[in-house]
Order: sequence, then structure tokens, then C-alpha cells
Amino acid sequence: MKVHIIGGGNLGVAIAIGLSQYAENTTVTVTRRNTESIRHLKNKGIHVSSDNIHQISEADLVILTIKPHQIGIVLKEIAPFISNKILLSAVSGASLSEIQLATNQQQCIIRIMPNIAIQFGASASCISFADKDKAAAQQVIALFKNVGTVPVVDEKLMDAATVLGACGTAYALRYIRASMQAGIEIGFDSETALAIAAQTAKGAAQMLLEENIHPEQLIDRVTTPQGCTIVGLNEMEHQGFSSSLIKGIKTSLQKIKG
Repeated sequence: MKVHIIGGGNLGVAIAIGLSQYAENTTVTVTRRNTESIRHLKNKGIHVSSDNIHQISEADLVILTIKPHQIGIVLKEIAPFISNKILLSAVSGASLSEIQLATNQQQCIIRIMPNIAIQFGASASCISFADKDKAAAQQVIALFKNVGTVPVVDEKLMDAATVLGACGTAYALRYIRASMQAGIEIGFDSETALAIAAQTAKGAAQMLLEENIHPEQLIDRVTTPQGCTIVGLNEMEHQGFSSSLIKGIKTSLQKIKG
């Protein structure tokens, strides 16, 4: 499959690297007005151009990883060249109907929201599509399964998926940073504290994914009566750990919805 990514920012670059590395027989092109910061992608076999329509006619799949205010201009530019292609939008807040209207085409349009862990084959790439595009969506799902999981969600939840699955990367990293800082306070050097905190978070997530059970069931395995784990958890909750995280996620969603 030939993939054409418009928008060489952090997400576009992460998608390009992930697909080129983990999806066999996939050719990737990335465009960005100023290509200086993405020239290194050429060393990975990824094509780079400052022209959004450079070789777009040869692409099977076009992915938009641009800012919301750019979507009208970019769609107007590429519309004459994408009538027979699958168009994926990773643009926050842009609905399927809005994109369809902007392209003035009856083509296949799919919304997807990966996160930057796609670069390492570990993204949760939420996807939404109209019933008429189900066959094309299956091709997209198969492609993105090479770089993580692909939850299918109702389009009305795509903004929420952006917050939980994409912004959520930053939230998880902030937890790891806080754990590292605590590790330093209790005696570790920063490098060792980070290594322990990061691997522990990775292990916890892997257990959840492998066993497919509720987090509290795994928490119960770690907490013992009158033990050090339960007193730590109770203090965190007393200080608003869960409630602050929930409030942060809801605030991010409000921002997207304007």
C-alpha cells in the first residue's frame, strides 16, 4: 500500500515511521511546507516533499495530520487528485460530514486518531466511518493493526477518543514523571527511578491488556491488609488523584468541542 501523509508534525512523522517500520510492503510519503525538520525520514526510506500533491496520484491512502484551521485550504488543494482514494482524517474536531462537504466528493472518508506511540507499534488508533465505507475501513483497520490496536467507535465519540487515546499519552507520561520524582525523594538517582517507574507502568498496562480484566482486580493482587500499598493508594485518593485525572480529561474534551 502507498500512503501519503499531509502534515509532517509530531503525529504525521510518528505515523510515517510506524507504518514504514511495522507494515510490510508499505511505501510512505510525508509532506510539509518546510521539510528541514523531517529530512531525516529519508534515511528510513520515507519520501519527503514540500508539495502536498507530490506523487499523490500514486497513493492508495491519504492521511491528513494537519491543524484544524488548515483543513479547508488543504482539502481544496488536494480534492482534484483524491476522488479514487481512501481519505483518512486525524484532524481534531473535523466531522465526516464537514470533510465530505469540503472535498465535494462521494469518496471514502474515514476518521482516525492514533497517538505518537504508533512510532513504536504501540498506538491505540481509534477509528470511525460511515456504513458505506465499511469495506475500505477494513483495509485501514488491517493496516493500523500493524502498529497497535484499532478500536472502532461511533463518530460522536471521536473527540473523546482524541482526549483519551492521544492526549492520554501525555497524562500517562506525567504519572511516570511524578513516580520518578518520588523515586528520587526516597533515594534513587534519576536514571534508575525513571527506569523503574517506566517499566512498572508498562508492565501494569501489559497485564491489563493480556488478562482483559478490571484494573481493581489487579490492584487487589498488590494490596495486602495493613500493607504499604493500600496506605499509599488511600493517601493518593485523599489528595485527589483519580478526581483530578478525570477532571483533566473532561476539561480537554471541552476544549476540543469549543
